[in-house]
Amino acid sequence: MRVLDRIRSNSTGRLALKIGVGILGGLVVAVGIVLIPFPGPGWAIVILGLAILAIEFHWARGLLAFTKRHVQSWTHWIGRQSLPIRALIGLAGMLFISAVVWASVRLSFGIDLFQVSLDWLKSQ
Repeated sequence: MRVLDRIRSNSTGRLALKIGVGILGGLVVAVGIVLIPFPGPGWAIVILGLAILAIEFHWARGLLAFTKRHVQSWTHWIGRQSLPIRALIGLAGMLFISAVVWASVRLSFGIDLFQVSLDWLKSQ
């Protein structure tokens, strides 16, 4: 943090750091939000963006702490559930992700993956 302290030691550096962190963190959060509906690390990218913003913004530190608490709470709750319940939650997550992928491909390329799969099965 000594580098950041030196940058913050004058008003120009402080303003430049705040603007740079704000732009970079905002872009990372925006990319993460766009990627949330798709399979992959959308939420992780949003949290990374919040961590970047937390370097300079107090509200981002609070939001990051709130997010960390709730993710840990959810993780511990899942861990306390029985295997069938965890399997059911995993199945629901897999169905949700499958629906998002299907809708994304359908809307983006006009391809119905379900129909393509049925046609392929019939040809076998």
